[in-house]
Amino acid sequence: MNGTHLANRLRGMSGMVDAVSGMSLWALFMVGFLGSGHCVGMCGGITTALGLATEGPRRTELVIGYNLGRVFSYATAGVIVATLGYWGREYLALGPYLRLLAGFILVLMGLYLADWWRVLTHLERLGAHLWRRVQPLGRSLMPVVSLRQALLLGVVWGWLPCGLVYSALALTATAPSPLTGGLMMLAFGAGTAPAMVVGGVFSSQARRFLQTRWLRRVMALAMIAMGVWTVLNTAQHMAHLTHSAAKPEQPNPAVKEQPEHVRSHH
Repeated sequence: MNGTHLANRLRGMSGMVDAVSGMSLWALFMVGFLGSGHCVGMCGGITTALGLATEGPRRTELVIGYNLGRVFSYATAGVIVATLGYWGREYLALGPYLRLLAGFILVLMGLYLADWWRVLTHLERLGAHLWRRVQPLGRSLMPVVSLRQALLLGVVWGWLPCGLVYSALALTATAPSPLTGGLMMLAFGAGTAPAMVVGGVFSSQARRFLQTRWLRRVMALAMIAMGVWTVLNTAQHMAHLTHSAAKPEQPNPAVKEQPEHVRSHH
């Protein structure tokens, strides 16, 4: 591959990264929002317990504190995964393949949310090894009676094995920098927060609505569509880059070939 082909390839990759970065925060917010019914099912019990522990404004304070801690852990995981993804792109040229993986995992997450194919439970089992070490820290903070305890409990609970979080982290692996990765997971957490806070403050009524089958399937279809778009868009970019790299360089018609006797003279 000559210098021109390499430069064209790098420019194409740069444009792809810019496009991913420009849409990443909104995309991760939507992943969190669309999957928030799943979050209520996974973590809704603890938020309900926090809500029932106190009454009035104090209830809202503890629920919000818990969710702030949870989102902080998501952002921390985003920085870690984005750092690994950055190394993979810079030294192993894995950028497009990470993006494809993220798209496929989004599709699998949609199937999981709709209860059509729960293959991501296997991925959650891998995270269970870490959770067994972290979970006792959460138990030591119960019962929660202060904002500090709620924040720390949220930090611990943010590492609960969750296919939705892993789907978001797969997208975060494509972030152009560790800081962007942290912001992406912050956006994801913000997307999950409304349902979690409402489920904790208003308890069982909100939880039942967020987990209704028709709502979960509508959100699952939207997530599947997002994953399919990610895969197709990435595949199109990869095909374009491959075609550009394979296309022979065209001679510049403005530069005419000099006669042999002129070249010999010079």
